[in-house]
Amino acid sequence: MTAPKFTPRIFSGIQPSGGLTLGNYLGALKRFVEKQDEGIETIYCLVDLHAITVWQDPVRLREQTREAAAAFMAAGIDPARSILFNQSQVSAHAELGWIFNCVARMGWMSRMTQWKDKAGRNAEAASLGLFAYPSLMAADILVYHATMVPVGEDQKQHLELCRDIAIKFNHDYGVDFFPVIEPVIEGPATRVMSLRDGTRKMSKSDPSDQSRINLTDDADTIAQKIRKARTDPEPLPDSLEGLAGRPEARNLVNIYAALAGSTPEAVVAEFAGRGFGTFKPALADLAVSRLAPISREMKRLMADPAGIDRILGDGAARAEAIARPILERTLDIVGMIRSR
Repeated sequence: MTAPKFTPRIFSGIQPSGGLTLGNYLGALKRFVEKQDEGIETIYCLVDLHAITVWQDPVRLREQTREAAAAFMAAGIDPARSILFNQSQVSAHAELGWIFNCVARMGWMSRMTQWKDKAGRNAEAASLGLFAYPSLMAADILVYHATMVPVGEDQKQHLELCRDIAIKFNHDYGVDFFPVIEPVIEGPATRVMSLRDGTRKMSKSDPSDQSRINLTDDADTIAQKIRKARTDPEPLPDSLEGLAGRPEARNLVNIYAALAGSTPEAVVAEFAGRGFGTFKPALADLAVSRLAPISREMKRLMADPAGIDRILGDGAARAEAIARPILERTLDIVGMIRSR
């Protein structure tokens, strides 16, 4: 049997469960914008169904979803060139997610690192949604027959599970229906670390606001956080090998490289022998030049929530037009009667 040819299509999603950070920008949004210029259909989703696997205040969830949509657009996502929508407006995600719940195995889910980290010793009190959400994530991707998914290194396990689900579904039903997707992991800053601890990922949930740069931070706040970022007393080396055992220094070099569209090797070559008294002001200027315009545009967009909602609705209609036929064919394959 000849394997089907799938239209090249990128899908990725972000949870609207809190303010987006520099880590989200460099690890996701900046790459999403670049993908618009590669001649591949791009679908970007605010995964609000995933957000409620832990309790969310309904008013705040709506605000955060609009804020995340504003961040996408302020960063350069063009709703006319990409599909931008929130997950709950396209019911095919949840419908295919149930079918995948019946394909995925309990053992697969229980081995997921993120489940272990989030549920911890209190697993009995965690929601069923938190346990099963990797199968919904697989549905998010496969309901569009997406072929590529831009992710950070910490999401590779979820993509491997998505591949397992696609392979098992195809095998169980004797079809070549779902593509075996490929993760897209590129560039120097796929994993941006905390400004206070270079061994921990930059996170919107960190209790210290100084640990991250929020996309809503103004120019003065961005510069101040860079100046106060934890470093060590040694100057920058002339090669990356010299950054071994210096996680905070390596993190700032990676951030500079990603913001400048350069490489860590080029950054250490440029600043070799200089201390952080020189490097931090240069990084602060660069960060302000790249991020302050995003913050200003987000503020402008957020002043018109109805306008954001219209864009998300339009995106959902376009997403539905792709997802619904794929879901209906899935139901046929599984053996569901559909007589209306």
